[in-house]
Amino acid sequence: MTPLRRALVIAAVALSATTLGVAITVAALVAHFSEGLPEVEQLKRGYDPPQVTRILARDGTTLADVFTERRTVIPFAEIPDHAKLAFLAAEDASFYEHQGLNYFGMLRALAANLRAGGTRQGGSTITQQVVKNVLLDPERTVRRKIRETILARKLEQSLSKDEILNLYLNHIYLGHGRYGIEEAARYYFGKKAKALELAESALLAGLVASPERFSPRKSPERALERRKYVLSQMLAKGFVTQALHDEVEATPLRLAPAADTESELAPEAVDAAKAVLDVAVGPAAHHGGFEIATTIDPTLQAAARKAVRENLDAYARRHGLEPPYTRKTKTPWGKPFAGKPAPFHVATGVVDSIDDKTGTIDVRVGDTVGRVFLSQESRYNPGGLPPSKFTEPGALLRVSVRTLPEPPEKAELKLELGPESALVALDVRTREVLALVGSYEAIPGALDRALAAHRQPGSSFKPFVYGYALHARRVTPATVLEVPVNPKNPNDERTHLESVRDGIAKSDNAVAVRLLRDSGAANVAAWAHAAGIESRLGTDESLALGAYEVTPLELTSAFATFASGGEVRPYVLVTRIAHSGGGGLVDLPKLPPARRAMEPEEAYLVTSLLRSVVLYGTAKRASSLGRPLAGKTGTTNAARDAWFVGYSTDIVCGVWVGYDDTLPLGGAESGAVSALPAWMSFMKAAHEGRAPTEFSRPPGIVTARIDPATGLLARDPDSAIEEEFLDGTVPTDVSPEPDAGTKPSAPKPASGPRGDAGVPVDEPPPF
Repeated sequence: MTPLRRALVIAAVALSATTLGVAITVAALVAHFSEGLPEVEQLKRGYDPPQVTRILARDGTTLADVFTERRTVIPFAEIPDHAKLAFLAAEDASFYEHQGLNYFGMLRALAANLRAGGTRQGGSTITQQVVKNVLLDPERTVRRKIRETILARKLEQSLSKDEILNLYLNHIYLGHGRYGIEEAARYYFGKKAKALELAESALLAGLVASPERFSPRKSPERALERRKYVLSQMLAKGFVTQALHDEVEATPLRLAPAADTESELAPEAVDAAKAVLDVAVGPAAHHGGFEIATTIDPTLQAAARKAVRENLDAYARRHGLEPPYTRKTKTPWGKPFAGKPAPFHVATGVVDSIDDKTGTIDVRVGDTVGRVFLSQESRYNPGGLPPSKFTEPGALLRVSVRTLPEPPEKAELKLELGPESALVALDVRTREVLALVGSYEAIPGALDRALAAHRQPGSSFKPFVYGYALHARRVTPATVLEVPVNPKNPNDERTHLESVRDGIAKSDNAVAVRLLRDSGAANVAAWAHAAGIESRLGTDESLALGAYEVTPLELTSAFATFASGGEVRPYVLVTRIAHSGGGGLVDLPKLPPARRAMEPEEAYLVTSLLRSVVLYGTAKRASSLGRPLAGKTGTTNAARDAWFVGYSTDIVCGVWVGYDDTLPLGGAESGAVSALPAWMSFMKAAHEGRAPTEFSRPPGIVTARIDPATGLLARDPDSAIEEEFLDGTVPTDVSPEPDAGTKPSAPKPASGPRGDAGVPVDEPPPF
């Protein structure tokens, strides 16, 4: 063998050995990275994606379907061809030509990333994206990329191209918690995917690269620019004609209102039920697959929402807070804000510009310019006016700052033109939550003021002051007290006489302060805590006037203690949690047992006093409902908070109204004006068809005829009134004879059964 031939043989052997070695190495690597890979066959058999958790009302109807990944899988045939082509043009135009891997695209992405010094461009095919989204985790590592490549080839061998594309279109993330083309079509355009038009399909296809950045709800300009790119790709690939391309590119953006695809009935209750599920099952809650039974009554919930909205709309009419908003100087919201706003800050800003095409209003808030999306402001724009008809440049608008990005990005703003409200309704006996409203808007995940807003209760706290004074036997409902005429002016030494019953009916602050001083603030605070108030209470004289903050739910629940005869129970919203498909029940979080906070006679006597508030006091309007009712109005300093909490024998309901940033409601506003109408509207609907029932008088309550001028046993039967007492507290003295030629000093008679004098609304606290 010649030297040349020998060299060639050696080279051939070496090359073969090297090739074999490379092949063995590649095979070993494939085998190594294939260990533990999921089987693509499972996609033929079905897989276990995150499931729906269904939340039910007390009658079994659905309040909400909750998704960790909000996804609705639809057949491939229901997806329009133009939608398929749009996604192909945007993500993988050669999908039907390759076998799962686009080597040229991978090399191009590698070169781009090397130039950028990091990951800037992806080279994944639709097949690889299905593997990553469905079978693998989304981590960015070399190991995951190798495993993705291996599985992509296997997937192409197991499923048809149409099956792979169908998986992709049903599972791809398209922003705002929406997965798949069906949920995205419903959320952005208010229609099913099969009804999409080409302009809409192109916009959805453009979201894949960065769903939140290109979201039309966050940036219409970027969304339209991305749609333009997708349409240009469709034209370049021959998927559309030039004429069709030009027609669609000129189509304006039309979005469905954000709330159209959400339930507006009880999002607050849904969020609260989800919180209970989180406690009960932990991380498993996020995968879904549960059925939660709640206590919410759909009819009463709808009545509560209607009552709150109509009441806030009435407030807006009283204060001229209706479009168009063109005031450029004086408004109820104060002067324009100066400086740099903080996130979630509420302030008055100046309209900078308007754009009817994108449906946006740019507002300058101090040093920042932000944007209002008018399509998301149905409360303040019920008629669907375009920005140019809604306001004008230079006008003042009150907004909250939701996001505060770095310039030149605009802050996301939300209109805050009117106050908010909360309504809670509980079953008196069981404390089951029948209705729960925490805002006008009814947006899932929004602030639930019924559970979370801590606000001063004002005079609606007074029943606890009076209740302790009765419990301690310091006064009776007939006791007549001498109190200042003007408690806010210590130099005014004038006094007047007021009975305990008339003091609470008129919401006389001087009487409440006198009772607190006589009883001891620490004792009153302990009594209120025992009755169900959970928030911190101070022990100074401002406690008598409701200066310490509570939530609407806890105040309403504490009033239920009076309504139920002195028994304290935790409120109940969730009665059962079960695994979907008959998987058994879940143990609910333990609740504290019921306990007695006061004797039934004491609770009844507080109810008796609160009935006077309705019969002839600050809530006299409620007597028009024609049934036994008890309750208390509340108004804080400068009318920053307005309350009414009251009950029948069956239902206790609390209503709060106020601005989130404690802006005054206005001089003419009070608990009787701002909150009571919503309470009356709800209670009228809640008792429809129910016969009126009286509050049951316990055996430890006795009655006596007394002289209203002195609070003692009546001498003159013609001027006597019947009063209720705890057994053993009836006065033993008889009212004295009046001096000849003079009249006894007496409490001013109240309106209704006790006289015709006017009844003032709650006075603001003097502290």
